[in-house]
Amino acid sequence: MTALADHREIRELAAKVAAEMFEPLAAEMDLARTPVPAARRAVLGDLGFLGIALPERYGGSGAPLPQVLAVIEEFAKVCRPAAFQIFEANTGPAQVVNHLGTEEQRARWLPAIVRGEKTMAVAISEPDAGSAATDMRTRAERVGGGYIVDGVKRWISNGGEADQYLLYCRLSDAPGAKGIGAVVVEKGMPGLSFGPPERLMGFRGIPSADVILDGVRVPDENVVVPAGDFGKLFGVFSIERLGNSTMSLAIGQAALDATRAYVQQREQFGKPLVEFQTVQVTLADMLLQVESARLLVDRAAAGAGTGLPDPLHTSLAKCAANEMAKRVTDLAMQLHGGNGYTEEYGIERLHRDAHGWAIAGGTPTMQRIRIVSELLGRRFDQRR
Repeated sequence: MTALADHREIRELAAKVAAEMFEPLAAEMDLARTPVPAARRAVLGDLGFLGIALPERYGGSGAPLPQVLAVIEEFAKVCRPAAFQIFEANTGPAQVVNHLGTEEQRARWLPAIVRGEKTMAVAISEPDAGSAATDMRTRAERVGGGYIVDGVKRWISNGGEADQYLLYCRLSDAPGAKGIGAVVVEKGMPGLSFGPPERLMGFRGIPSADVILDGVRVPDENVVVPAGDFGKLFGVFSIERLGNSTMSLAIGQAALDATRAYVQQREQFGKPLVEFQTVQVTLADMLLQVESARLLVDRAAAGAGTGLPDPLHTSLAKCAANEMAKRVTDLAMQLHGGNGYTEEYGIERLHRDAHGWAIAGGTPTMQRIRIVSELLGRRFDQRR
């Protein structure tokens, strides 16, 4: 089978599973703010969706990034909480372990993630360190054969739900990024607790809560990245930013698909909406924006293969896809009229989720700063 045929086949399988198994649950998960049940996540593992981009020796498929992004897109069109499980396993913190962890760490953590038995979340942001990530205060003090970790992490997707947390923290007294590394903290460790579930505008069905660390003892074997390698951490984070871009792309595509059908069926003044020139122009703008974002995402993904994507291409893709999803879902709501404002048609849910993905992983404003930095090959000090 050719690579193109294989890519098309897994996209078709993903679309079928998403439509049959998860789309019927999506509205209720959003309404009740409930996550994907563990049994359903295990099915995703059984089907191989949770290890597409992870190495074969740990149970994955070792496929290039475009393949897993195709799967994420198909799931995200109909059920973002289910897509998030695939996103987190293939483009999230597990990739940091895959690229930067030791062989022992990969063998210890990755197989259970691939099987859907355990999940790993990433914990970066803090109450006073969001876009300015290097302002983080969570500290890991060296004690004996490990570290004692204290601090609070905020806006942690899957917070309280995940089994393990890839925690960015200060492992030394060096200032700024030089003191930051990453450790894995596991649920059940003494001193680890969680804040109440956040009630977010979107992202419902994807739990979010503070991760609170009060004297959590982390052994040396759980240190994934030592102090001073924050640059490497952010390099691998580009994979997650591409996963984020794909979630936004899927939202925009779903809004476009729903609107294309709606304007041909809905009649006003005795004719279908699509017969009105203003509707035609709006629909054309929606398509232009979706396809433009898709080309940027596809370029960044194709350049990555099974490695890391180009950071400039990733920043361009994320910024474009995030903003496209917000605009296109807003236009979809306008063309749906009153129906777009109801929960019944799912457009308002797409719009709410679009804003969430634009905030997560670096806002469009921060992406623009990164774009110029990467374009010119220099850094800009935002503190002066």
